[in-house]
Amino acid sequence: MYDVTARWMPPWLHRHQAKVSDALLAAGLFVLVLQMDQGSSTGRIIGLAVFAAVATLLRRRYPERLLAAATVVTVISIFSGPPAAGLFVTLAVLTCSAALYSRRRRPWVHATLVWTALALAGSLAYFSQWWGPDQFALVAFIFGGSGAGDSVRMRRAYIDEVTERARQAEQSREQEARRRVMDERLRIARELHDVVAHHIAVISVHAGAADHVLRNQPDKVWPVLGHIRTAADTVLEEIKAVISVLRDPDEVNSTEPTPGMDRLPDLLDSLRVTGFQVRHQQRGTPRPLPAMVDLAAYRITQEALTNAHKYGDGIAVLDVEFTSDTVTITVTNRIAWPRPNRAGSGFGLLGMRERAAAAHGTITTGLLPGGAFRVEAMLPADEQAVSRLNAPTQVLPTITERA
Repeated sequence: MYDVTARWMPPWLHRHQAKVSDALLAAGLFVLVLQMDQGSSTGRIIGLAVFAAVATLLRRRYPERLLAAATVVTVISIFSGPPAAGLFVTLAVLTCSAALYSRRRRPWVHATLVWTALALAGSLAYFSQWWGPDQFALVAFIFGGSGAGDSVRMRRAYIDEVTERARQAEQSREQEARRRVMDERLRIARELHDVVAHHIAVISVHAGAADHVLRNQPDKVWPVLGHIRTAADTVLEEIKAVISVLRDPDEVNSTEPTPGMDRLPDLLDSLRVTGFQVRHQQRGTPRPLPAMVDLAAYRITQEALTNAHKYGDGIAVLDVEFTSDTVTITVTNRIAWPRPNRAGSGFGLLGMRERAAAAHGTITTGLLPGGAFRVEAMLPADEQAVSRLNAPTQVLPTITERA
């Protein structure tokens, strides 16, 4: 009803609706007290009418105090002359206001106390005339006003609760949407970094070799250019696969399998053709890994070897160990000295940690005695282990300039 009336109500009236309604109600009670108490003296009736109007105007700010004051005034009026009938209507309005605006919800206590005070005063002043059919009207005024105020209060509380729940639900939906967008952005950024960092490093090495071959042995430059072209085609295909998630979902998805540990030989071959030596050791019986773990293991291995290629002395050791519950990947390399003048973004280590955490695994990175750098990732090797290994990621001191 509030929203419907707001459509045709003038803006100034809509802003001051409560004050206007209180003023109209106060004016109505003022006139009602004057009309219902015409038998009293002029000064008395005007005083009671003014009190009723003032109490109505202030009923929202001091509901319980004004109800107590009106009860006292009514009791006094009962002893000082004929009962002021207009004050009974005022008491009904104030009991309604006390039930609606008081800090504590106790409407029936207010109504019982008011009626008890009036009943005692009436019994003492007019016992033979007080207890009659008119008492039903008095009870209806007092308890009816209190019940009406309590009903309105409960309805407002219900509407506020429903509105708050709707607001929280909308906020939760917005937060979930933002979280999903952020997760997807991080995933795409991580995939792009892993793909681009590795293959661009390969292209960079081959480009440097091509420059050297062109100066000394021009007839041998073609294989080097072929490696550059192959690496470029590969990075373009992988970037295309990553970006495809941003396209229309109705489009046909690529049927190319997700990179996993089965592509590890191809990864090692692409590094070895650049002159980078990788000593690969494998322990345990290889077996298929969960898709999420398989992708995380491959990308962590790819990023760790790429870092070792960029910042190492040209040799790295790759250990892959399969146990009953986990697969452990360790990449160790000595840091080149003097260090290459290459400023890394720092996203490589961050991406490896995120991948390990997403697969419910752990990763440690840091310097070893003697100037070597090690990356060790432990990932669950079966679906049961995925649910068991939910430990937080452990991080050791890292080299900040590594990509």
